[in-house]
Amino acid sequence: MKFYDCTTAPSPRRVRIFLAEKGISIPTAQVDLRNGEQFSDAFRAINPDCTVPALQLDDGTVIGDAIAICQYLEELHPEPPLIGSTPQERAVVAALNRGIERDGFFAAMDVLRNTTAGLKGRALPGPHDYEQIPDLAERGRKRLEHFLRDLDRRLSGRAFVAGDRYTMADISALIVMDFASRLKLAVPEEYTNLRRWYAAVSARPSAKA
Repeated sequence: MKFYDCTTAPSPRRVRIFLAEKGISIPTAQVDLRNGEQFSDAFRAINPDCTVPALQLDDGTVIGDAIAICQYLEELHPEPPLIGSTPQERAVVAALNRGIERDGFFAAMDVLRNTTAGLKGRALPGPHDYEQIPDLAERGRKRLEHFLRDLDRRLSGRAFVAGDRYTMADISALIVMDFASRLKLAVPEEYTNLRRWYAAVSARPSAKA
């Protein structure tokens, strides 16, 4: 297998943290997103979506989605379980993770991609060009504020997002929190549950991946 990564991008970092938690090592190739390597003919032949992460399997099959990559790796390496060890656990983690992506990750992406000068004409990832829409950035900030409030409430009485065990939902939420920090969105002081959780997950060795 070969893992196509970019150390400055938030989405492939989810896979790197997942790999670190599992203790898995995969040969890795860095894709220079800043200089447009994802649009090269060579990378398009690997992933026509022109995005990272991408995992190329031994038979040439390419998985071009962070969560799908993690699900595949969980099947190969079930311990420690980061998505779940029972149908119920897997369903709960999947639902939470989807909500985190919808309300947090995509909101942060809207802010970044609709305000950054270097992304003019590239408001969405992928092979097609789209113009920036400033109103989407403003809405994204409001959505992030709601996401932080709701996550703080969810973490009341819970060590981790899905309960008493670290899961994929914590990985995705950590990425959103660090993404929000890059966007200068501060966590209110009164969100003590969120601050406690963030300190704990940020201290895990995998968070440095």
